[in-house]
Amino acid sequence: MATVHSSVQQTIDLFDRYVIANYKRFPVCLVRGSGSRVWDSEGTRYLDLFPGWGCNLLGHCPEPVVRAVQEQVATLIHVPNTWYTEPQGLWAEALSKISFGGQAFFCNSGTEANEAAIKLVRLRTNGVRYKIVTFRGGFHGRTLGSVSATAQPKYHEGLGPIVAGFQYAPHGDLEAVEQLIDEHTGGILVEPILGEGGIVPAPPGFLEGLRRIANERDLLLVFDEVQSGCGRTGKWFGYQHFGVVPDVITLAKSLCAGVAGGAMLTTVELARHLRPGMHAATFGGNPLAARAGLAAIEMIQREGLLANVSVMAAIFKSRLDELATRCPMVRDVRVIGMMIGIELAVDGAPVVQACLDKGVLVNCTQQNTIRLLPAMNISADEAHEGCDILSEAIMEVASSVS
Repeated sequence: MATVHSSVQQTIDLFDRYVIANYKRFPVCLVRGSGSRVWDSEGTRYLDLFPGWGCNLLGHCPEPVVRAVQEQVATLIHVPNTWYTEPQGLWAEALSKISFGGQAFFCNSGTEANEAAIKLVRLRTNGVRYKIVTFRGGFHGRTLGSVSATAQPKYHEGLGPIVAGFQYAPHGDLEAVEQLIDEHTGGILVEPILGEGGIVPAPPGFLEGLRRIANERDLLLVFDEVQSGCGRTGKWFGYQHFGVVPDVITLAKSLCAGVAGGAMLTTVELARHLRPGMHAATFGGNPLAARAGLAAIEMIQREGLLANVSVMAAIFKSRLDELATRCPMVRDVRVIGMMIGIELAVDGAPVVQACLDKGVLVNCTQQNTIRLLPAMNISADEAHEGCDILSEAIMEVASSVS
């Protein structure tokens, strides 16, 4: 028997009464997804170029992940980290092998992974070197520590005083970094590719310079790869594009292909500072997340999806560059694997709405940058379809404001 869904308005009314309104939501109720397609309760089908806010890197309901979770949920859903489970150990091993080696701390989200990294920086010197340099335009999460690390004042409104110890430098400015460092500085936290900041890669030589500074001043270099990690850029991790190895990386979003999961990876030498009793995450590394994370890595390897990212990225780059040549409203196109930013000369919200009306889901960040985080297994036909509709939406908005 077919599933009967409530009307959209009934669901909205339910939310209005019982769910805190801390999100701006579109009046659409999504009920099913498969690959890069998703359906709402009215039966309308959408092409999702921003699946799961970047969490669904393998699209909606990837079969190997679904099978792994279904099997695990019938066997063991959750046990605390006072016990051993094989899936968590195997997951940590897999992440170690595709990164720089070392060990993993598991949590549930990117903000939690960054909180763990912040604690690790402080614990390394017992809190003596507590300051961390971060960068304007970066984004590190919503909990009080990670939002304090986020050098965007709009996220601090009404929260003061924020956590002490974070010092903000302009993105790409090595000289400013050096001027901020003093005897109490313990680390540098940076996204190799700004995500919420508009899909902005590190300028040439910037990450190399940070590595040099960290080595010279005995600082921990932490890369926030919550958005750029796990294969999204065509390599397992964003740092691998730059030839710079960090001391710590933080992961979440696509780590478990849509299941909640986060991780902090660091070296064996540094990991010892996160000693028992100093940090924890009740659900971190739970059997469901671990099986999903393992299945995601195996699917990417088995289906050659890192290579597919490069092929699909070339399609998006070619199509969007062509759009920019005929639409002055498009200021810049930035494509790093399946991280895509289209910077506009106007507010991007009307473009998002126009795309929704035409059956394509996209995002706008920094007010004027259309952000796409497509699934890494998107097809060429879907990429072209998305570019067709996005181009049409942008041209319509451009004509309306000219």
